[in-house]
Amino acid sequence: MNKFVAFAAAASIASFAVVPAAFAGTSQSVSAVTDAAAAPLDMSAGKMLYADNGNRLAPIYRVAADGNPQVILNGRLVTVPASSLSAVDGKLTTSLSKKEIASAK
Repeated sequence: MNKFVAFAAAASIASFAVVPAAFAGTSQSVSAVTDAAAAPLDMSAGKMLYADNGNRLAPIYRVAADGNPQVILNGRLVTVPASSLSAVDGKLTTSLSKKEIASAK
């Protein structure tokens, strides 16, 4: 048991020594990257949704209870996965194409 405790302590100390070295070459601080990733997206009704090529897709009709925005596209109410959304130049942008969104169920 004492050998295991000594091994675990040595492994813990070694891992703490390696972690700062992994981030030494980054140009952004970890908190800046975390804050940017955690920034909430403005997914309110009426906000325009854009494709990743910059084309306008449709305004958001409503946001479902699960947090996914819904748009009316080609006369159908379609849910866009919130995981595909990001803010690009201040615009709400999806990584999906218009064809992919239109074929969603």
